Amino acid sequence: MPSPLTTHVLDTAAGRPAAGIAIQLARLDDAEQWQPLAESTTDADGRSASLLAGQSTLGPGTYRLTFQVAAYFQARQVDSLFTAIPVVFTIRSPQEHVHVPLLLSPFGYTTYRGS
Repeated sequence: MPSPLTTHVLDTAAGRPAAGIAIQLARLDDAEQWQPLAESTTDADGRSASLLAGQSTLGPGTYRLTFQVAAYFQARQVDSLFTAIPVVFTIRSPQEHVHVPLLLSPFGYTTYRGS
């Protein structure tokens, strides 16, 4: 069963997928606290398709993907402004698939709703 949430990271400065980036997924609870749900690491293609493998839906709510990029840049001996990049988003329909790509460079990033 495919994951209801997928992501991938592309290093736009290097022109390649960003492998080995640790990712954490959390959900905002009723007390406005982040509750950890899952962890993953990007593969050689910069993807994390198995973040919620085996789970068919993601319930309505507010979620946060945190991309831990400091180690990625340090391993490449690249100076970077960012250590972690949080992306907060809302799920309204439990049947929808959400793909959250991250386009990354040492001093900037972009994200969007992918397909």
